[in-house]
Amino acid sequence: MGSKPAKGPVAGLEVRQKAAETLHRVLGGEVFRPFTPVDLAGGQDRALANRLVTLALRRHGHLNLLMDRLLKRGVPPRSGLFEALLRIGLVQLVFMDRADQHAAVHLCVEAAKRDRRAQRYAGVLNGVLRQAQRHPEMVDELGMAELFPSWLQKNWRRAYGPDMLSAFGKELLAGAALDIVCPTEGLPEAADGKAQGPKEQDGQEAAVRRDGSACAALQARPLLGSVLRVEHQAAPVAQLPGFVEGKWWVQDVAASLAAPLFRLKTGARVLDMCAAPGGKTAQLAHRGFAVTALDRSEDRLQRLRQNMDRLHLDVQVERGDAREYFDSGGFEGVLIDAPCTATGTFRRHPEVLWHRSQRDVSSRVDLQRAIIANGVRNLKRGGELILCVCSLQEEEGEAQAEWVMHTFNQLVPCPVSSDEIGGVEGAISPAGWVRTHPGLHVPGPQGGSMDGFFIARWRLDGVRDAV
Repeated sequence: MGSKPAKGPVAGLEVRQKAAETLHRVLGGEVFRPFTPVDLAGGQDRALANRLVTLALRRHGHLNLLMDRLLKRGVPPRSGLFEALLRIGLVQLVFMDRADQHAAVHLCVEAAKRDRRAQRYAGVLNGVLRQAQRHPEMVDELGMAELFPSWLQKNWRRAYGPDMLSAFGKELLAGAALDIVCPTEGLPEAADGKAQGPKEQDGQEAAVRRDGSACAALQARPLLGSVLRVEHQAAPVAQLPGFVEGKWWVQDVAASLAAPLFRLKTGARVLDMCAAPGGKTAQLAHRGFAVTALDRSEDRLQRLRQNMDRLHLDVQVERGDAREYFDSGGFEGVLIDAPCTATGTFRRHPEVLWHRSQRDVSSRVDLQRAIIANGVRNLKRGGELILCVCSLQEEEGEAQAEWVMHTFNQLVPCPVSSDEIGGVEGAISPAGWVRTHPGLHVPGPQGGSMDGFFIARWRLDGVRDAV
């Protein structure tokens, strides 16, 4: 964006400039990536910049309403960093510590003056922020549902009930803790020779079996199965104890539920479609399966290879289109983590709420169905297929499962039981599908929320060539 260099060393100005430049790019469709020492050298500056951008994204819906009231003519066209600076200024004035309001206004206005396109609107920015400063009561009228786009409000009221939007809003503002999978040296096998899943593990006992040195250093608590929750992340992920040594990997507890649902023997061939970055691939490999990890993006596969190397796991990596890939040998298991709108991840990635539309949902449905059909084609008779998405949209979850049942008569539904997912209350549908969302909580005294996720399971009971 062409920000002019600062005219002099103004304390706090660089933080606002960097935060506004980043927020401007995210508003334009980019994914937010937290600031690093390369971006801002000072730890306090980085923390403030990350908080400003993150809170502006979490409060995006509320900020939209405030800006509608404060800007009679809307955001000026071709105004550079104006909108981003306005959002950052409003966030600090209205939703953060209000002790330094004068500095909040002054620094945003100064940053606007140093941006070639925003500088002509510096006076407007000053006036709007001063008006917000005089009327803090405006926020009293803002409801939790208004944190979300209107199309999602309507969709989620229908799917989850009107009261759930308030719970979703609280979880959006709270954000997500860091969940990690810290596996045992190898899950013990049950009497039937099948690797055990979460239903056979008690959280505390499982924690004892893990490599405790790295996980204890993280001050993480057992959550569900092999998942631990790091409530207070003291450093970037790559700098946390045990990461480099491959003791654990990052994976939300909801996402960790799918891979253990395979009821296969050790050594079974499993195809992980759309596998990168590899969290579920790692789970499958730790179960002792012969895993083929498929993805079409070389960049994403490179990240997967790096993760498998760090975790000391041996998997076969294939680059290919999940709609077309075929292995004549077939697989005992096929895991389809289908490309989706990812609306279930809004606690971690609040920008996804505003980067998606109903049209995006519709466009992904056909892609998902093509991948599912090819997954069935790769499945051996008697093999299991698991479909999952990190979306809260019924069109990408429940409706796709219904489509599978009507389209592939050779697939037999395999309902998931509550004990297979650690007893998460309210997560099992009457059809035996798994539906998690941020309004559900992990069992146990400390509980905690989770991402939105959908999982369904089938067994191929016909001849593969019938597909």
